Amino acid sequence: MNIPKGKKIYFSSDNHLGAPTAEASFPREKKFVAWLNEIEHDAAAIFLLGDLFDFWFEYKTVVPKGFVRVLGKLADLSDKGIPIYFFVGNHDLWMNDYFEKELNIPVYRKPQEFTFNDTTFLIGHGDGLGPDDKGYKRMKKVFTNKFFQWCFRWLHPDLGVRLGQYMSVKNKLISGDEDAKFLGEENEWLVQYCKRKLETKHYDYFIFGHRHLPLEIDLNENSRYVNLGDWIQYYTYGEFDGKTLSLKKYSI
Repeated sequence: MNIPKGKKIYFSSDNHLGAPTAEASFPREKKFVAWLNEIEHDAAAIFLLGDLFDFWFEYKTVVPKGFVRVLGKLADLSDKGIPIYFFVGNHDLWMNDYFEKELNIPVYRKPQEFTFNDTTFLIGHGDGLGPDDKGYKRMKKVFTNKFFQWCFRWLHPDLGVRLGQYMSVKNKLISGDEDAKFLGEENEWLVQYCKRKLETKHYDYFIFGHRHLPLEIDLNENSRYVNLGDWIQYYTYGEFDGKTLSLKKYSI
């Protein structure tokens, strides 16, 4: 993708809309929509790197109630021809085709490679990558199992969504709240993942979410790992102007 002059690529992650309650997250949703309104004029593309919702499960004909403003704004941007790319996180991994059919937004479940103006990126949510996080990796295998999803779908949506929301907020292993602390570069498993990837292929930037912690770490002289933080405490996002990626904070 070549970025037109005056345009930028934007990246954000980890809004966790709906947590800890719909009422408590409503101001954060409005703030995120205000940011989308602000970047609309110069966005060449927008990447949403997962956990937009604190819980999301698509039944055959039902999706969770709420989030009208952000879904409406994403539909508006998509209808105006601004490409939007969505990567599922550990809280919204039960997405099927709702975003693709209703919003024309492609959904990815694994890190993907992109090239903008000859600058290479590896982009993803970040959960389950690297040498550790073994407890979550086991849990993810259960949650992504088709039989488990089939069983969960038989729950009435009123019960299933309420149960999912309760687990998402209360279970630290799912929510990742304990991960929002800098562990030191040698113990950051996403840093280790990026370094291993560099052994076989060069990337200028690795961009992930999941950690809820804004991070910029040089992996070598020509490659950098960036974690986008979140829209709960930091309100940080990534901005690529065609040459340089910057981590910025949104405030209104």
